[in-house]
Amino acid sequence: MAKIPGGWSEVMDATEETRYICDQVKDQVLALTGMNYVVYTAIQYRCQTVAGQNFLIKVDVGEDYNHLSVHRILRCDGDEVVLRGVEQHRAKDYPLVPFTN
Repeated sequence: MAKIPGGWSEVMDATEETRYICDQVKDQVLALTGMNYVVYTAIQYRCQTVAGQNFLIKVDVGEDYNHLSVHRILRCDGDEVVLRGVEQHRAKDYPLVPFTN
């Protein structure tokens, strides 16, 4: 089935790029959650191409999972990665769906 323009991708296994994006926002995640995770590993993601790219990233943080909402600004506009929100305490099988914080 064709992807809808501007729609979210299917859930995919994390890639090297996704792990890099996840690592770029780690300090923001720690500040927002007040946690200091020993484990912090991107597991899965979805993306949406808009004026830049939006990512939903499932992160293994040890005892449970966090879902991150991240926006990457276009390279021509600075290629900055911005954390938009975090959902904490998700189960491994909890669906990776768009959210707002």
